[in-house]
Amino acid sequence: FSTAAQQRSTGDECGPEDPHDEPKHPLSERALEHKAIKLEEQVRDLTERYRKALADSENVRRRTQKFVEDAKLFGIQSFCRDLVEVADILEKTAESAAGEAEPSNPNPTLKKIYEGLSLIEAKLQSVFAKHGLQKMNPVGGKYDPYDHEIVCHVPAEGMQPGTIALVTQDGYKLHGRTIRHALVGVAVESQ
Repeated sequence: FSTAAQQRSTGDECGPEDPHDEPKHPLSERALEHKAIKLEEQVRDLTERYRKALADSENVRRRTQKFVEDAKLFGIQSFCRDLVEVADILEKTAESAAGEAEPSNPNPTLKKIYEGLSLIEAKLQSVFAKHGLQKMNPVGGKYDPYDHEIVCHVPAEGMQPGTIALVTQDGYKLHGRTIRHALVGVAVESQ
């Protein structure tokens, strides 16, 4: 009997009837429910913020990856613009040499120059194709302001109005993106 009283006085035994076991700041059941609701709202809010942050970081990652891929594809764009001008000069020179190297002209040197220029032009076009640079061939197609620039109007003889009748300067696309517009003449109805 005396040991039980001693245990109670030293605090070794804790029971529901023990007045020392009750919290010092008693919270009502309603206050605990209110606190639990607030904590659940905070968890929902933080979870939603976390999901948005994840989605934002994924969007940034995708945009950055797309930017890097575009930079790889189109990083040579300005170089290609310069090279197509060289291709134009080469093409005009080859055409000029072809006019001079007629079968009636017995000069074999001119014929060899023309053949060499033709080989260089073909090789240049194959290198362009290898790197995704393509010459547009719009004759007979519909006018597209994203790909063509109108320099003149031509009477539509045997062509539908609005179609491209002639090309004064070739246009080029790099991986589907226009890097130089084709200068074209568009067919219009004769009046």
